[in-house]
Amino acid sequence: MSDDVIDGLLDAETIAVVGCSRSPEKAAHRVPKYLQEHGYRIVPINPNAESILGETAYDRLTDVPADVKIDVVDVFRPSEDVPAVVDGVLARRDAAGDVAGLWLQLGIRNDEAAARAEAAGIAVVQDRCMKVEHGRLR
Repeated sequence: MSDDVIDGLLDAETIAVVGCSRSPEKAAHRVPKYLQEHGYRIVPINPNAESILGETAYDRLTDVPADVKIDVVDVFRPSEDVPAVVDGVLARRDAAGDVAGLWLQLGIRNDEAAARAEAAGIAVVQDRCMKVEHGRLR
């Protein structure tokens, strides 16, 4: 993945975080908190929480109201869960016309699911930390 593509995704305003955690010690909490502190709006996706980081949490990506524009979906779920996440991204894109990028955090990779997203015109980053890349490029 080129730095230009990564930098383009970092131009996002709103990031939906699938697997966002309420536990401050987990990367799935620390990374979205960092992003929020750097001006991004975070939309937590976690069926076990009502709110995270002061934002309403949603059970699924497709539950986020269409008037909430999502630029990038950041994923903190196991690699085997990525195909279902891509299903949600594609459904969301069809319904709301948003989601330009899919970001799979460090250690998360699913080439087949990534190819499906890319075929739909969605930029995909795999196996990289959004916080690290933001710090490096911004």
